[in-house]
Amino acid sequence: MIRTGFFSGSFDPMTNGHLDVIDHASTLCDRLVIGVGSNPNKVGLFTVAERLALIREAAAPVLEGAGCALDVLSFSGLAIEAAREAGATIIFRGLRDSTDFDYEMQMAGMNGAMAPELRTVFLPASSPVRPITATLVRQIASMGGDASPFAPPNVVAALKAKFGRSEGRG
Repeated sequence: MIRTGFFSGSFDPMTNGHLDVIDHASTLCDRLVIGVGSNPNKVGLFTVAERLALIREAAAPVLEGAGCALDVLSFSGLAIEAAREAGATIIFRGLRDSTDFDYEMQMAGMNGAMAPELRTVFLPASSPVRPITATLVRQIASMGGDASPFAPPNVVAALKAKFGRSEGRG
């Protein structure tokens, strides 16, 4: 039986923290579905199509190395419904700190009540990626800072292109 996991988020942009969760999750399932939540009332820095492409490019080598299949999709609505549609039995959530833990415990409780067949697995962030958030990566890039320690190379290049920065500058 193939064990399918589901990891969702806005990924605007994808960060090294997201890759850390993906790396850990790839050791616990045979197929990982990464779901990009889309909200038509919220304008992101990257379009959903751009995020899907950036995730595929950054995550594929990590999952190939682990022998885990990768699917990347977009969804609107509840993540548990997207996880069900993808055939997942596990929902992966990354934890950076106690604030994440409190929020994710509430979410896991609600998800468990609505979808008891789905198990939530918390994956603690590795030390080097704990402070990384997509919001901070966007802010650093928008102000001309170097986002390369915090995001995959393809995402850093896309951020530079979004903010009109050449590869040689900040």
